[in-house]
Amino acid sequence: MKFRPLHDRVVVRRVESEQKTAGGIIIPDTVKEKPQEGEVVAVGPGARDEQGKLIALDVKAGDRVLFGKWSGTEVKIDGGEYLIMKESDILGIVA
Repeated sequence: MKFRPLHDRVVVRRVESEQKTAGGIIIPDTVKEKPQEGEVVAVGPGARDEQGKLIALDVKAGDRVLFGKWSGTEVKIDGGEYLIMKESDILGIVA
């Protein structure tokens, strides 16, 4: 990918959700919600504090993260669909 986010922004690719529930019920495409889990593809260098010091991000490329339902801006880069969001929109890292 030839895209580098600025400041404290992160590029995330959504991870496909399960096709079945735990009980084995198949979920049709018409009622599926967009997944709130994704993989970090690229990160910016970090934000600056009031003194101008660079604060590094806690996430890195390759991390699986959870984010809010309406977080980020959807974009298409090199034919793929991604989300660009601030690090503060990420709820946590999935271990």
